[in-house]
Amino acid sequence: MPREGTGPDFIEALARGLDVITAFRPGRPVMSLAEVASGTGLARPTARRILLTLTELGYVRQCAAGFALTPRVLDLGVAYVRSMGLWDVARPHLERLVEQTDESCSIAQLDGSDIVYVARVARPKIVTLSVQIGTRFPALQTSLGKVLLAALTPDEAAQVLAEPSRSGLTPLWRPERAEWEAELFDVRARGWALTDEQLARGIRSVAAPLRDGTGRVIASLNVNAHAAETPVDVLVHAHLPRLLHAAGEISLDFARMESVPHVTSAQKSAGPIQAPAAIEQRGPGRSPESATTTP
Repeated sequence: MPREGTGPDFIEALARGLDVITAFRPGRPVMSLAEVASGTGLARPTARRILLTLTELGYVRQCAAGFALTPRVLDLGVAYVRSMGLWDVARPHLERLVEQTDESCSIAQLDGSDIVYVARVARPKIVTLSVQIGTRFPALQTSLGKVLLAALTPDEAAQVLAEPSRSGLTPLWRPERAEWEAELFDVRARGWALTDEQLARGIRSVAAPLRDGTGRVIASLNVNAHAAETPVDVLVHAHLPRLLHAAGEISLDFARMESVPHVTSAQKSAGPIQAPAAIEQRGPGRSPESATTTP
């Protein structure tokens, strides 16, 4: 039966799949089909289809006594932990960069042909476009996006850029493939990107990559300025060296954090553990609250 209190966009099949995963609790590492159906309140045919789907995806394995979860289930939580970890590492460097440049600074990641802002420390200035956590812009016309696209091969970038933007914004600069390939080649060669009113009037910025311990680009960091206030010369010769230093320090700290073993143990406290709040915009000049982690 459908659940009560859900909206029209609620996906019942996804909820049932998550119910099956969470049915495997401490003391129940292996469950029979009947036990899964009973524990989730699902009909046996439905529970069976979900278990077989999860098996095909690699989250569940079949064994002699029934079904068991695989370590791949941990991937579902690692993305959240890693994203919070990146913010914890980046925040002091981001705040310092804002103090040094007196400009807003942001971190973004690639999502299809768009960038999505995942961290930001803002200076209260009049800008053409409003930016907050979760804002998305077409990647190719932003310095943040150019850095992320330059980390891909030309064919990978072409495949990504073939996807329609979900930003709802029509950029000023709409190059053909030969032009954007040349642009990304330059970004790749020099290690940073500049955009000057290619997204919208009045917006110019410079960006650099953030890397993990293997050298893989995981995000990008920028300094954003208003074209009427900050000349390109100031952006490149004054702000860029500070930006590159901050990006290097964040990448180094993140690599150090990744290299430290993390052990998860059962909590023995009486009350539930409160998960860190999702990153959100706290207003001009303020950063999200840092997450509290327990080693």
